[in-house]
Amino acid sequence: MSTSVNNSTANLETIKRFYTAFAQLDAAAMAACYDDDVQFQDEVFNLNGKIQTVGMWTMLCSATAGNPKSKAAWHLDFSGVKADATSGQAHWDANYLFSKTGRMVLNKIDAQFTFNEAGLIVKHHDSFNFWAWARQALGAPGLLMGWTPYLRTKVQATANDNLQKFLAKKA
Repeated sequence: MSTSVNNSTANLETIKRFYTAFAQLDAAAMAACYDDDVQFQDEVFNLNGKIQTVGMWTMLCSATAGNPKSKAAWHLDFSGVKADATSGQAHWDANYLFSKTGRMVLNKIDAQFTFNEAGLIVKHHDSFNFWAWARQALGAPGLLMGWTPYLRTKVQATANDNLQKFLAKKA
């Protein structure tokens, strides 16, 4: 069996392991899928390194798992998993309770991955419709302002501030 076929299989398994762990809110198992120098980007976060990236997932997983209402509402499905020797992709749908407003969200996300030779994720880019997310998570303010750079910047700043506080507590 060629190395590229082995890498394709390993990369495919890494994606499946990552989302299976995420569905179970297992941030430690998710962390095992990342390279130390991973770069993560989505509509809210732009993170460098495993500490920041895993810190984000740990913060999100622990907040959901630690709140009975949030944990009961949590559900993740993933599909369309594909990988080759260096890259991969998946689609995932996250159903969750947005804690700040108590509103239910169904976030539909497409993920792109780049892997190292060991089958660990070195780049992870999630993309989703921010306006659709804002309408669900924030209600009327999200509907009216979710398309604006102002609201996106405010959400990014709040989320990053929360992550920095979370990381500082863990240090």
